[in-house]
Amino acid sequence: MMFSNLIYIIIVVLIYATYQPSEETNFTFPETFILFIFLLILFTWITWVQFHKINKKAASGRFQRLDNQYNNVLTRQSIMAVVFIAIDIYGLNLTSFLSLSRIPFLKQIPTLQAIFLICIFFFYMAVIWICGYKSYRKIYMTDLSRRSYILSNISLSVPVLLPWLLLSGFADIIDVLPFETLKHFLATTEGEAVYFLLFLLVVTIIGPVLIQKFWQCKPLKAGFYRTRIEELCRKAGIKYKNILCWPIFGGRMITAGVLGLIKNFRYILVTDALLRFLEPDEIDAVITHEIGHIKQKHLLFYLFFFVGYMLLSYATFDLIIYFIISSKPVYQLIKSSGFEQTTMTSAIFSSIIIIMFLIYFRCIFGYFMRNFERQADIYVYTLFDNAKALISTFEKIVQTSGQSPDSPNWHHFSISQRIEYLKKCEEDKIWITRHNRKVKKSIVIYFLAIFLLGIIGYNLNFGEIGEKLNKNFFEKIILQNIEKDPNNPELYSILGDIYYSRKLYAKTVKAYEQVITFQPDNPKVLNNLAWLYATCEDKKFYQPGQALILAKKAAGIDKTPTVLDTLAECFYANGQYHEAVSVEMQALQLVRKNKTYYEKQLEKFLKAAEKKKDGS
Repeated sequence: MMFSNLIYIIIVVLIYATYQPSEETNFTFPETFILFIFLLILFTWITWVQFHKINKKAASGRFQRLDNQYNNVLTRQSIMAVVFIAIDIYGLNLTSFLSLSRIPFLKQIPTLQAIFLICIFFFYMAVIWICGYKSYRKIYMTDLSRRSYILSNISLSVPVLLPWLLLSGFADIIDVLPFETLKHFLATTEGEAVYFLLFLLVVTIIGPVLIQKFWQCKPLKAGFYRTRIEELCRKAGIKYKNILCWPIFGGRMITAGVLGLIKNFRYILVTDALLRFLEPDEIDAVITHEIGHIKQKHLLFYLFFFVGYMLLSYATFDLIIYFIISSKPVYQLIKSSGFEQTTMTSAIFSSIIIIMFLIYFRCIFGYFMRNFERQADIYVYTLFDNAKALISTFEKIVQTSGQSPDSPNWHHFSISQRIEYLKKCEEDKIWITRHNRKVKKSIVIYFLAIFLLGIIGYNLNFGEIGEKLNKNFFEKIILQNIEKDPNNPELYSILGDIYYSRKLYAKTVKAYEQVITFQPDNPKVLNNLAWLYATCEDKKFYQPGQALILAKKAAGIDKTPTVLDTLAECFYANGQYHEAVSVEMQALQLVRKNKTYYEKQLEKFLKAAEKKKDGS
């Protein structure tokens, strides 16, 4: 449940982060409010109906497969909650209303907007937990109160937000503070990487401390159980900060856990049910499973796995944008949708990002989690001769929880599968070696893939391939905007600049001439076209006479250093070296910074004038 909620929450954050607020909302504020309440009522009704069907089966004593049905409804309604929050953001434009609000700190600190939307999502989830509580209590035969059930679900989910909240919140605070040098550094790729790694380090250290406080964990009292766990950890060579009682779901779940990578910030968690229902050797087996996670460095790998997702996002970001812009079917969909282009583009981008995220976490991350859990199971053979105590623990979990032993799970093998594999290991220890070897090979393949992704990401952002893609990308955007607004001279001007940077001179001339048709006195375009005619290495476009005409016209409108430099270059191209020197000196007098270029230009013109004088 915790891992599924993690997926849902991250998807909601991604939906918010990739949404580009439109300039106009789809509905007025009163209309939006009414529609929002309607959606909430609709969601509540659908959820109630789904769980009511399960309650009827439970009341009639038909408990067969109810565990699976309950979890299926829970999953289905959670996905529906994500869909409804997406409708709230994209259809009802809640983010736009927040941006347009007169509350200043909502604009200055966007993280607060995100928190508001996440609270709405948690409200949807609370509806699921309220409606599903009766089914939960009957199926799992628990006397847990409704309040404890809901609060336990919330407390399991909220810590997932902690890393993002700190990362985004501090970035917003830095943006508000008057630290310009720091802001500029963080705006660079290197700055973002340093900030993320520092943040990751801080969260790795303080995260476990904050989470165990949030869960209201208390130190396990001195006595038989604490002494036994301490001795087992000492035997395994594991150090930790404390052993804590984990009151999740009222302590009624037979489970344990470990928090923290660093020994001084590592906590071993046990529930009251684990201590009450399990025999001492079974408790040893469960704690050994958790020790296995520590010894096999699983928590460290999970950290790398999140870094790997960041690399994946970094490597594919430009490719996704380019795909959306360059794909004709996608562009036609955007045009024919009836929604604003910005909204539709961000919706498609968000969908692709979410699909990529689901594949990465549900498939790849899920694969590693399942196999890490199995590796932690078989670690019991490191400290004990057999796994009988762990097998009997799994059987007790099935007996006391109402959980199906064959219930599928994306992040754990089913209890039946875990027992079956342990029994295979009991018969032949080669299965332990085989699984450990399988995990090692998988990790090597994963890191090789991440390394290749890093190379791809670097080339896409800093290499020639990335430069070409960016130019093509901007060209596509400008051409699409020209299709929408064919009489906009600024678009043709930008298009001309793009073509010039790619040395597509025929297209450059055509684009600049289109601007001049709309704006005959546009000094920037007159200047750019004059420069092209005066300096082009392609002789077909080398027209110094025409360049001088255009440059004089531009200088007559705007006497900036850039325009005057172009005029001087045009005089030079026409052999009028003294005029070139005179104009370049004017440009040099106007320049306040970066005078080196103009000084070199002046030196070039002076040499040409001297040479001509000596030749004559």
